[in-house]
Amino acid sequence: MKQYILIMCMVIAAAVSAKGQTSVVKPGERPEVLIETTMGNIRVQLYNETPLHRDNFLKLIREHHFYDSLLFHRVIPDFMIQAGDPWSKNAKKGKELGEHSLDYNIPAEIRLPGIYHKRGALAAAREPDNVNPKHESSSSQFYIVYGKKQSEKAIAKQQHRLDSVFNDSIKMTPEMIEQYTTVGGTPHLDGGYTVFGEVIEGMDVVDKIQRVERDKNDRPIEDVRIIKARIIKDLPGMEKKPKVATKKKSAPKRNGRR
Repeated sequence: MKQYILIMCMVIAAAVSAKGQTSVVKPGERPEVLIETTMGNIRVQLYNETPLHRDNFLKLIREHHFYDSLLFHRVIPDFMIQAGDPWSKNAKKGKELGEHSLDYNIPAEIRLPGIYHKRGALAAAREPDNVNPKHESSSSQFYIVYGKKQSEKAIAKQQHRLDSVFNDSIKMTPEMIEQYTTVGGTPHLDGGYTVFGEVIEGMDVVDKIQRVERDKNDRPIEDVRIIKARIIKDLPGMEKKPKVATKKKSAPKRNGRR
């Protein structure tokens, strides 16, 4: 629990400094992470427009190697693949997963219409609306969108939903509509979940993962594991950050919520 509090403090500190970072870090300087899995590598780019999620993801990798050995515990064909439950690391075959993360949430950073659930989007999982009306994100669980091509009728339906939720203030752009109708995505998640990055290499691996055989809880029958997540392009000024020696501590009990 002490480690959770420490991580939460670091994330809050990152949030305090985020305003300065967004004005300094240019779009072309977006951080990149390589997610090495048992089915291949996925390279993702993180958005500077969502600094709280960006910084949290980088800190979990940079300072805690958090995602190493975790499973993709939920996969659904033509929808998405999900990982980040700390209890998945040593989970027995068939155990239902997805209810745990670190003991804090991240405020929503929904950036419509510029950032949306196109194919390849990297987004944060969260608890349902009835217990999470502010749409705060899980501290550790994320998903990568695969989705499917949308019809004009489906696009119109989702625009109507956005009009209702955002009082006609959010309109799908021509780029969004083209992406959803010609490439694919999950527009019904727009406005409810924070998208904080995208896949820039390895969508073929995402495709393979989302089509594996799975059980009744959508967990792959054969484990699909993150071997290692590592930062290959960090924030400016963080690339050569010196390591500080610390005493080893026993692993804490991980009992957060999704």
